[in-house]
Amino acid sequence: MVYDTVVSKNGFKCIYLESICDNKTLIETNIINMKIRSPDYKNSNMNDNEAVEDFRQRIEHYSAVYVPIDEEEEGHFTTMKVVNAGEKLIISRQEGYLQSRIAYWLMNIHLVPRTIYLTRHGESLNNLAGKIGGDSDLSPRGELYIPALANLINKENIPGIRVWTSWLKRSIQTASGIEAPQERWKALNELDSGDFEGMTYEEMSQKYPVEFAARDMNKLTYRFPGGESYVDLVARLEPVIMELERQGNVVVIGHQAVIRCLLAYFMEKPLSELPYMQVPLHTLIKITPMAYGCEVEYIPLPVDAVDTHRPRPTSPSNKRLRISSGKAIYNQSIYNK
Repeated sequence: MVYDTVVSKNGFKCIYLESICDNKTLIETNIINMKIRSPDYKNSNMNDNEAVEDFRQRIEHYSAVYVPIDEEEEGHFTTMKVVNAGEKLIISRQEGYLQSRIAYWLMNIHLVPRTIYLTRHGESLNNLAGKIGGDSDLSPRGELYIPALANLINKENIPGIRVWTSWLKRSIQTASGIEAPQERWKALNELDSGDFEGMTYEEMSQKYPVEFAARDMNKLTYRFPGGESYVDLVARLEPVIMELERQGNVVVIGHQAVIRCLLAYFMEKPLSELPYMQVPLHTLIKITPMAYGCEVEYIPLPVDAVDTHRPRPTSPSNKRLRISSGKAIYNQSIYNK
């Protein structure tokens, strides 16, 4: 019925995703650590033991009525079957780019409990000057963030912890005190601001008012001349996100736009909110993936820093600068070609 409606009547492509788990230890762990925290039990009057028993009964009901996909009789369907939460992935008749990305994602997810720590580099000299981009060193206060972050991470004795940084000096310097294996990712470099690297927003608005207005009108898709947009950055970070799904405990020391993208992914934020998410300096963001979402905790460290957050404009820059919206859009379309 599903296939007829989706494919035969409407002409869409159809994928059957099936998850099979017969590992009793994995099932019990999953029930205790994840399922009882689902929305079904979050606001119920059941205690944990009652919730566990209730879910065991639910599994028995599912087992009695569930009919798995028959690989012989239904072999003409496109199917992806996940066995024991990633122990094995069986793919049949996959075709097209989108289906390949779904398979890639399924191959990388797992249920092992882990924590992901996100933080920006320590305050940099460019942060103090209000300049965007560049590869400046840390400020004196940024250097104080090195031991503060290291002490917090090192004392936790997090099993198997790894540290990922960008290729930029301020990110590598910030990681220098953490006692853990470190990896450098070029993909974690800050959003490329192209011709405007090293400028302040005030300089941008004075020298390039049309560009400044175009960015304010649509910060998500705006591409710096010779640089990147947030959409470009999201695409660049896809391998990082897939690797984070595969890994255990990781500390990522990145940059404002990069951390926004990673945070938006794990918090399931809409793209429209991504460019305006607050990611303060000298703050560790602890993400614990759970069933049905992630727990997110902001841990500010006691080192002062400049506030680099630029909120969504309440009045579009093209009106403040007396530039027509059409001119701003046209100018940006030239760079996006």
